[in-house]
Amino acid sequence: MEVPQRSTRRVVRFGVFEVDLRAGELFKQGIKIRLQQQPLRVLALLLEHPGEVVTREDLRQAIWPAGTVVEFDVGLDAAIHKLRGALGDSAENPRLVETLPRRGYRFMAAVDAVVASEAVQSTAAAPPAPSDTARQAVPMRKRRPLLWAGGMAVVVALLLAVNTAGLRTRLLGRSATTRIHSIAVLPLGNLSGDSAQEYFAEGMTEALVTRLGQTEGLRVISHTSTMHYKGRGETMPTMPEIGRQLHVDAVVEGAVLRVGDRVRVTAQLVEAATDRHLWAETYERDLRDVLDLQDAIARAITNEVQLRLSSSQPGPVASTRARPVDPDAYDLYLRGRAEWNAWTERGSRNGIEYFQRAVERDPGYAPAWAGLSDAYDALGQFNVLPPKVAWLKARAAAERAIQLDATLSEAHVSLAGVLTHEWSWAAGEQEVRRAIALNPNNALAHQRYGYALSFRGQFDAAIREMRRALELDPFAPNKQNSLASTLGRAGRYDEALQAYRDVPDLDFNSEMRHRRIAAIYDRKGMSREAMAEWLMALRLGGKEEVAASVDSVYRVSGYAVARRAYLWGDIRAAERRAQGAYPRPPSFVIATDYALLGEKDRAFAWLERAFRDREGLLMFLTISPYLEALRPDPRFLDLARRMGLPDSAVQDSASLGMH
Repeated sequence: MEVPQRSTRRVVRFGVFEVDLRAGELFKQGIKIRLQQQPLRVLALLLEHPGEVVTREDLRQAIWPAGTVVEFDVGLDAAIHKLRGALGDSAENPRLVETLPRRGYRFMAAVDAVVASEAVQSTAAAPPAPSDTARQAVPMRKRRPLLWAGGMAVVVALLLAVNTAGLRTRLLGRSATTRIHSIAVLPLGNLSGDSAQEYFAEGMTEALVTRLGQTEGLRVISHTSTMHYKGRGETMPTMPEIGRQLHVDAVVEGAVLRVGDRVRVTAQLVEAATDRHLWAETYERDLRDVLDLQDAIARAITNEVQLRLSSSQPGPVASTRARPVDPDAYDLYLRGRAEWNAWTERGSRNGIEYFQRAVERDPGYAPAWAGLSDAYDALGQFNVLPPKVAWLKARAAAERAIQLDATLSEAHVSLAGVLTHEWSWAAGEQEVRRAIALNPNNALAHQRYGYALSFRGQFDAAIREMRRALELDPFAPNKQNSLASTLGRAGRYDEALQAYRDVPDLDFNSEMRHRRIAAIYDRKGMSREAMAEWLMALRLGGKEEVAASVDSVYRVSGYAVARRAYLWGDIRAAERRAQGAYPRPPSFVIATDYALLGEKDRAFAWLERAFRDREGLLMFLTISPYLEALRPDPRFLDLARRMGLPDSAVQDSASLGMH
């Protein structure tokens, strides 16, 4: 009798998890968990022998056969790390996968196997399928062969059915040429078992990004964006999905193990589209040689990438011997950068403390001086510290960093920021150009260059630089905000609004961001949307009473009256705070409120105060639409000239943009 042929579906269950060995899929309580195929194959082999030790050699022979280009230790460490992440397990307190040092691994949980059948579109003689009751009656010792068969089935099925080209290459070691023009370094895993060491793995990741960024012709995604994938566990996208999200050809992944003053780093280069491993290596150094360690990894990866950037084989990449760094200073620097990257007042203050301790420990460590400059710059820019004080400290730190290492791109970006705030426009632009020449993938350098072009009214070029910064750092709210505000200043309001929608709160820019959005809606005649944004700006600025009052006026008297109530309420609240100690509202913002109300004399009085205090926001003088009513006044041109801005900047920007 001819019956529809039914394919066997092999399923292994343990706890709340279920593995479909034929399809190569992992589920938790019926929900599919994204897990790369290499760690899934490791899981299948462990499930063959629950409660027994599966040695590293067993795993090597089964999954990393002779001829593959993948370095075994790297691949296995990474696969186990990803497997534990997907299962919610840990090396320190394992519930499922136990590590036996120098031997192998053991699957600890109880395992059950189920065989199910599904109809397919062909005919063949089919034996009767066993009933569910019969299957359940099979004792565990009788089911074990099913597990072994299932483990072998998953390898074969994956090889033949899932991502065939990429997996065959990875399993069989077949070489292929992959053109790499863009790359991302995923957050290196922390294998130390100590959550307090997370910052160290993050710092190693950032250092590799920086070194790879110096490769000509290669686009390297910023560390702040790749951190988006840290700790994703079950929600971690597949490698092809990561490649599409970041628009990269290849990805570097790996792990860091630090024990005392020794550090071991495993790294592997993976083709994003196919999840095919291209290169892998393990490095171990004394922590004092951590800079050489980073350089060695970056050089090795760069060599692999350069082989794929052109058809001709390049010569070896030269090593740039770095001075040894004090381990404690390096620790403090990494902690400082982690704090500063939060882009908040608290983060910048904490960053200053860590950077200061780092340079006290190792006065010759240039990156710590650059970090110190950046942290002071942020606090001065947002009036957390008196700007004159902040600029002085930021400049001294940046100049010290350049004195110690003139090739450090970050140091030139730091100095460029200070020079801009000091209104040394040409010198600031020269420094930022130098930073980009040293590291074309420095996203912050492109962002600052975009601002420099904005101040000259060259908005098309500024937008290109802001887009470049965002390409390099696609998940950074600060870069997204800069693009949105530059589009707004250029009068491209709809594009600006679209860009603003992708920027989350809360950070240094939150209140000002919503003021900008409100101003755009105001210009477009969208009063309801504008009022919602004015109120949001007040609340983010801690002005709840003013917000409540303005909202009441809006409901009774309409938008025009409420808008004036907003401006007067904002002024009164800001002027009270401006009389006290720092942090306090920028005088420039108070001046723009008065300008919008038509109070020109008061507006100029507050602009003079901003000039006297050297406020960072005053650099937007000629491109702020809030000040359009002041531009015909001779006092406006005089102030712009005293700041060193050319007359053309005032004239060219008269009808452009949003501050």
